[in-house]
Amino acid sequence: GGEQQMLAIARGLMTLPDVLILDEPSLGLSPLFVGEIFKMIRKLNQEGMTILLVEQNVHHTLAIADRAYVLEKGRVVRSDTGRAMLADDAVKKAYLGMD
Repeated sequence: GGEQQMLAIARGLMTLPDVLILDEPSLGLSPLFVGEIFKMIRKLNQEGMTILLVEQNVHHTLAIADRAYVLEKGRVVRSDTGRAMLADDAVKKAYLGMD
């Protein structure tokens, strides 16, 4: 699936917002749709739209994030660029399941 999620995002874009807030846009989607959603998010951002993305798909998110924040118990415990977090061994181990 993924049609409903794409439709919800399209509805949010109808008013041409400066900021788009997305909460778990990849939740329950097939891998094909996850890739498409993240391509679309990246394109919107490159076209100048600010995106606030809350997402558990850490790898996809950090790959496109200008800034990333890790929250634990409602507090920011880590803040950096997406690329820096992807390269950080502690982040890889804790959030990406990589040693």
